[in-house]
Amino acid sequence: MHHPIDRRLFLGEAGAGFGTLALSCILGAEAAAPAPRAGLNGGLHHRARAKRVVQLFMSGAASQCDTFDFKPMLVKKHGQKFDPGGKVELFQSAPGAVMQSPWKWKPYGKCGKFISDLVPQLGSCVDDMAFIHSMVAKSNVHGPATFMQATGFVQPGFPGMGAWVSYGLGRLTDDLPTFVVLPDSRGFAPNGPANWSAGFLPAAHQGTMVRPSSKNPIEDLFPPDEARATRDGEADGLALLRSINTKHREGRRDDTRLDARIASYELAARLQLSAPAVLDISKESAATRKLYGIDDKMTEDLGRNCLIARRLLERGTRFVQIWSGADNGFPRRNWDSHEDIARDHGDMGRSLDRPAAALIKDLKARGLLEDTIVLWTTEFGRMPCSQGGKGRDHNPFTFTNWLAGGGIKGGVTYGKSDEWSFRAAEKKTYCYDVHATILHLLGIDHEKLVFRHNGIDRRLTDVHGHVIREIVV
Repeated sequence: MHHPIDRRLFLGEAGAGFGTLALSCILGAEAAAPAPRAGLNGGLHHRARAKRVVQLFMSGAASQCDTFDFKPMLVKKHGQKFDPGGKVELFQSAPGAVMQSPWKWKPYGKCGKFISDLVPQLGSCVDDMAFIHSMVAKSNVHGPATFMQATGFVQPGFPGMGAWVSYGLGRLTDDLPTFVVLPDSRGFAPNGPANWSAGFLPAAHQGTMVRPSSKNPIEDLFPPDEARATRDGEADGLALLRSINTKHREGRRDDTRLDARIASYELAARLQLSAPAVLDISKESAATRKLYGIDDKMTEDLGRNCLIARRLLERGTRFVQIWSGADNGFPRRNWDSHEDIARDHGDMGRSLDRPAAALIKDLKARGLLEDTIVLWTTEFGRMPCSQGGKGRDHNPFTFTNWLAGGGIKGGVTYGKSDEWSFRAAEKKTYCYDVHATILHLLGIDHEKLVFRHNGIDRRLTDVHGHVIREIVV
């Protein structure tokens, strides 16, 4: 029987050069990479409303009561004892006084949603957004809580949501990765690349990390200058590696790392042609660059990442994850504002607001928002009382997510926190429900997208989750 990989090896070993190597990779891509819709047994479970997802992850815990969850009680009781009834346990402090937001609030859009002056540009998008104010986390520690929002579990070793989408739906294009991650240029969030690993899924589904502001946005994509590599020499080297890996794979069919390694070499060859074009924003109009805030030092980094995300999505990437916030440092470079909420959230909010709003508006203007889901999330929220007078401690008992596009109802709110924004009061919601809803809009029944691992049928939603019908068109 003829196998596509024989054709690739023949073309590569014939010394055909870089262009033919890339062509051979494209012709034979299906042989090295897992088949599209591998997790769905050949088809969608129902009609999909969306094709792709972009997730904006606020690392460090963005405060719901300073952004999207307006509580008049905090204004009324500002400076008084925080007494919501019962014992209040905080992560690293004793409850301080009730603290109103340093920012004013006002209604936006036809829906009249109250949004903080910290994020006014996002306020202009509220009629396209669905807010969930009753999110709950299972941990108040950054690492486990970040894992939960990214993978559905507080323990390490589980696939990221993007990996599940890649496994379930396959790719839309052969020229770009299915799952791309754009980290904060200042560093990783807690857990680092483990947040976007493939876990026990075939290794080819892990996220591909891209750093658009770096000299080498995709590490090891091109040979270093000192290697003095030629295109023909590189083609011969890749062909040799592929041949060795293919022979090594014989008898090791259960080791998906070998398939992933071969697929990665072939994707790298295609990326050498496609990635520079995707990452080059010089041909974007001045108006578009201004929309994303690339002309402003405060918004330049996240603005570039959001613009690159749009360019990836429109060219066929399924899932893009954008991170706002790095590891802890001083001054703060994430959303973990224990010391001074006005100072630290002020910087983070201004860096986020314009680029995130631009992404929604740009996707909408290009007709992409209707089949692209935008998800904004964070690992947990922050307390309505003060910590040290100016900061806020961790709050896993309620926080906010919002979604837009891809079959999401605009201008609606689901769930409710109590009058303090301290605990979820109505329709308590976990990440399982958000993940189930996103999979549903992609045409996937979250209970049927499974992978057998160590004798257990594993799911992104574990044994939980329901589709939030109230926010779906």
